Amino acid sequence: MDVESFREYCLAKPHANESLPFGEDVLVFKVGGKIFALASLDEIPTTVNLKCDPDLALELRDRFEQVQAGYHMSKKHWNTVEIGSGLPDAEVRKMVDHSYDLVVNSLPKTMRTKLKL
Repeated sequence: MDVESFREYCLAKPHANESLPFGEDVLVFKVGGKIFALASLDEIPTTVNLKCDPDLALELRDRFEQVQAGYHMSKKHWNTVEIGSGLPDAEVRKMVDHSYDLVVNSLPKTMRTKLKL
């Protein structure tokens, strides 16, 4: 998966938006004002940070060499994933879905209701 496909997939999520709060080299994707994905544009291969359940995070790190503990993030709750280095697109999409769902489920019920999530 290339960074443009990753970007399009993230933005296709309900109420997802994109910003550049950390400079022009890091795309940040949020839902309900909370981050669910970041993409570093200046790294080769391209890496993204995705929120993850702690037990699943460890499992993914064991299964895929392209998945490591979150860089500059909580190592327990975030993974850094190389998206342009052979990891199947379906696996990346599952990781994005999981990250998005974790963030949506952590939003206050009033916000989820307001956003119809």
